[in-house]
Amino acid sequence: MAIIVKKFGGTSLGTIERIDFLAAKIAREREPSDQIVLVVSAMAKTTDYLFSLAYQVSDNPYQRELDMLVTAGERISMSLLSMALHKYGAMAISFTGSQSGIITDDCHGNAQITNVNAFRIKEELSKGKIVIVAGFQGVSAKKEVTTLGRGGSDTTAVALAGYLNAAKCQIYTDVEGVFSADPNLIAKPVKAKTIDYERMLVLAESGCKVIHPRAVEFALKY
Repeated sequence: MAIIVKKFGGTSLGTIERIDFLAAKIAREREPSDQIVLVVSAMAKTTDYLFSLAYQVSDNPYQRELDMLVTAGERISMSLLSMALHKYGAMAISFTGSQSGIITDDCHGNAQITNVNAFRIKEELSKGKIVIVAGFQGVSAKKEVTTLGRGGSDTTAVALAGYLNAAKCQIYTDVEGVFSADPNLIAKPVKAKTIDYERMLVLAESGCKVIHPRAVEFALKY
C-alpha cells in the first residue's frame, strides 16, 4: 500500500465551500490501495487575524503564548475537513502536530523538526482512515507547543513524507508552478517542467515563496 502525503494551503481551505469541495474531491478520487495523509494550513487569513489579536493585547506578546494562540488556526481547518470527509463517506481522523509525533527544538516561533514519531498516524492508516495533520506546528522535548515559522506546513508535509517513507509528497497551491522569476514582477518568465532539489533550494532561499526552504532541505535529505 502506497502512502501519499498531500498538503493544502490556506487558500484551498479558505471557505466552508472550498473545504466541502476539497473533501468531496478527495473522497471521490481516493484509490482503495492508497493510504492518505493530508497536511493542512489554517484557513486563509486566520493566522494573520490571530497574530493581530495578540498584538492588540501586547506590543511584545510572550512567544510561548503566541504559539499556543496561532496553532488554533490549523486545528480549526483540520477538524472541519475531517467532518466534511465523514459526510462523504470517507473515514478520517485529525491530529495536531504533537499528536502526530512531530518533535521540535525549543525555539518558539521558528522551531526546527528534530524527529517524527508518527506511530499514531501509522495506526490509523492501517485502519483505512485518512489522517489529517495540522501543519506548521509540533511539540518540543519539554512538551511545549511550538510553531515552525511562516510556510511551515510545507515542512511538516515533507518531513512526514520522509519519516513515513511515502511514495509521493504533493504540495497543492494556487499558482501554476515554479517560474524562473516572479511573474508578478517580470514579464513572461519561464515555467519549469521539472526542477532538481539544488535549484529549488536556491530559489527558495532567494525568496521564492512557492515552497519553504526547510521543506526542500527535507526533500533533499529523504
